[in-house]
Amino acid sequence: MRYVARRVGQAAIVLIAAFTATFFLLQALPGDAILIKYENPELGLTPEQIESIRVAYGADTPAWEQFLHTLGGYVTGDFGYSTQYGTPVLRLISEALPETLALAGVGFVLALILAFGLAFLATLAPFAWLRSALHSLPALLVALPVFWIGILLIQTFSFGLGWVPIIGADPIQVLILPVITLAVPISAPLAQILLRSIDEVKLQPFVTVIRAKGAGEGWVLTRSVLRNALLPTITIAGILFGELIGGAVVTETVFGRNGIGRLTEQAVANQDIPVLQGIVLLAALTFVIVNLIVDLVFPLLDPRLRKPSEKRVTTAPREEALA
Repeated sequence: MRYVARRVGQAAIVLIAAFTATFFLLQALPGDAILIKYENPELGLTPEQIESIRVAYGADTPAWEQFLHTLGGYVTGDFGYSTQYGTPVLRLISEALPETLALAGVGFVLALILAFGLAFLATLAPFAWLRSALHSLPALLVALPVFWIGILLIQTFSFGLGWVPIIGADPIQVLILPVITLAVPISAPLAQILLRSIDEVKLQPFVTVIRAKGAGEGWVLTRSVLRNALLPTITIAGILFGELIGGAVVTETVFGRNGIGRLTEQAVANQDIPVLQGIVLLAALTFVIVNLIVDLVFPLLDPRLRKPSEKRVTTAPREEALA
């Protein structure tokens, strides 16, 4: 229970730090979103009317007062109003979030499938040159920019082969290319960590004993090595899932999807500070929650972590006993 309370407290500190840094960094940006919108001559507003709008948004108060007011609003669930649309920020985010969640969720599942498939092939491939090539593939995929992958997929499968329509696509077709675009760069570091963990576990004494008893490589990998190699992979998976919103921003912009990515793009273009701050805090909250879940699940997956005073070992007693 003390462990859970400590982790929750650390998560709360991270959220407060993220909110504080975001607030003052955005406040330091040049320009004023309210003046940019309402000083448009076509609106015909007088300086007095524009100033009254600034007062309504609280833009005339010192930064520290705005900080305390905004922080109090966030604690009570009030994210403020968009300076561009005059709509509550929470409503804008809630309307855009389902599209991004669908993209991120399916993309993450596909990334897991790609990472585990690549790790299995790189471990069990019959030829040494093929195993070496598959081990090097994740490093190449990590270096590919997300926007470049998206443009390449559109050019190849939509304009070139005509397999995935751009116009008139059904709900499933419209997800195919964005999901692949998001999954490929996420799967690469997952595969790297998983392959490295598999290589380390394969050198453990209990694996040598199991092989000496006549077990094949496939059996050793699935029954013994993989279970012990999963913990580092789960850690990086939690970190990468928290970064999916950042990847979704680029992906949704490339494919013109109406999600958090499009909302972020419009907020940046219009210097809509309340919307940007809400989106950044949403990303930080996602990152914190996912990693908090990973931290709390770890002791359930590895009994050695339940007793901090007990010396941790790198071998797997259960597998040695079974051997």
